[in-house]
Formats: sequence, structure tokens, C-alpha cells
Amino acid sequence: MIGLEGIYFMMPTPFDDKYRVEYDSIPALVELAVKAGCQGIVCLGVMGEASRLSDSERKLMLESVIKEVKGRLVVVTGANSAGTDTTIQRCIEAAELGATALMLTPVPIPKQNLSTIFNFYKAVTSAIKLPIVVQDYPKESNVFMPSDFISLLHHELEMAQYLKLEDPPTPPKVTAIKNLTEGKMGIFGGLGGVFLLEELKRGACGTMTGFAYPEILVSVHKHMSDGEEEQAAEVFFRYLPLIRYAAQEGIGLSLRKEVLKRRGMLRHANVRHPGIEIDEVTRQELFRLLHTMKLA
Repeated sequence: MIGLEGIYFMMPTPFDDKYRVEYDSIPALVELAVKAGCQGIVCLGVMGEASRLSDSERKLMLESVIKEVKGRLVVVTGANSAGTDTTIQRCIEAAELGATALMLTPVPIPKQNLSTIFNFYKAVTSAIKLPIVVQDYPKESNVFMPSDFISLLHHELEMAQYLKLEDPPTPPKVTAIKNLTEGKMGIFGGLGGVFLLEELKRGACGTMTGFAYPEILVSVHKHMSDGEEEQAAEVFFRYLPLIRYAAQEGIGLSLRKEVLKRRGMLRHANVRHPGIEIDEVTRQELFRLLHTMKLA
């Protein structure tokens, strides 16, 4: 099984001025991840507005990313659907298209029921033999998965080898899961990279996030991997104001798209309805921050 670690760029889905998927922007987004030194790229996640795409758009999006990557990056893709059977169908399709791994949040259920969630992951891992990144994001899934339950998934299901941890406070949960799995479950952070430094100190193997300057996160990860904790902290805290600003709840995606547009990777910063797009005051705040940090 391929080992996943490092910085993974959560790729947004580009839209044109009529909110149609703009596939021509995919090469620039892939090149950003490659040149930044990312280990992989993630498409069709929350950052990719997957729930707002049609099935045909999802398939063409993944096909386009894999074609453009040309084996240079690990390709992780979201494959969730509203039901277990349809999720399995999407997982099979992703595997046939050439995805390296799958990222799956718990299937939507009306009430908290960890037995149902366990059976969901069991059904998927029985049907498809690709590594699974379990996405722990209660704000999105409305499912809270305690550390011992995540450990159970790891121990009982062979392919549940990784976790994308987005259940704050994340650093203590990294420690808890590392202890429960004897350090064998690979843990990725998220949430815009706000707690990247602390997560890495606690044993996380990397992060999966859509921060629009992934090369900064790559630098932090490299310093930590080389045992240069002070240098990692210096880079992280230098850019933390932007990391913090771009992670604002509700408008984080729009902010990141604005930065990517400014960097030349997107023609438009459009977010599909009912996603929130930032106003002009917020846009100018963002641009002033970029200028202050000499990233303009």
C-alpha cells in the first residue's frame, strides 16, 4: 500500500463567469501543487464544492485532474454520496479512473449512530481496495467520531489507514489517536492549516488543505521533518495572519479562490450558490494583507 504523508493541496473547482466548471483552469492548479512541492492533490472535497457538482461534472473533473497530474502527485478524491451503495459506486468509478486513494466522510444519517457509520466504512472497504482517508469533520457531516471509534475503524478495517482530522481542538485528538493506534494511523490536519505546527509536533504526517500558498506549508513540513523545529515555527508564525484570515468560516473558500485568481491560477473566483462570495471590503482587506506580507 502506498504511504501517504506531507502536504496535499485541496483543489477548488474552477467556475467561469456563468458558473460552469472551467476545466481549462485545472492545469494551472495542478502545476501549483507540483511546483510547491506537495506530495499530492485532493479533488472533489468540501473545498471542491463536490456537493454542488453533477455526476458528469464530478467524473470529468477527476478525469481531468488525473490526466494533468501525469503520475507526478498522489491523487486523493472525495467519493461521498447520500447513500452507502451510491458511495460505493463512486468509489469504484474513482478507482477505475486511476485515483490513488479515497477520502470519505461519514454517510449522512438523521441521528448519531456509530454502528451505522462503522457498517458504512466496512461496506466501502469491502468493495474497493484503495486506501481510505476517513474525514473527521463534524461541522460538515454532523457526526462526531470519538478517538476510540476512529481507532476501531483503523484496527478493524484494513484500508482505513488514514484520517483527515478537522474536529477541533485538533492537537489533543492527534495525540489521542496516535496513542490508541500505536502511531500506525496516518493523521492529516485540515481546517486551513491553522494548527499545522502543533499537529506536526504531536505526530501528524501532514495536512490536506486549500490554503492558496501551499509552498509555505510545504516549507513548514520540511523543516519539521528535518528536525528543524525553530525554523518551522518561524515560517509558520510569519504567515499565520494570512492562514488565519483565509480560514474564516463560511467565506474561506471564496477568500482562497480570490488569492488563486490573483496568483493567476483561476480566471474567476466564483463560488456556486448557495456558497458565500466575499464583498469588496473583505476583498480589499485580503489584498492589503497580501501586500503587507509581501505576497502581492
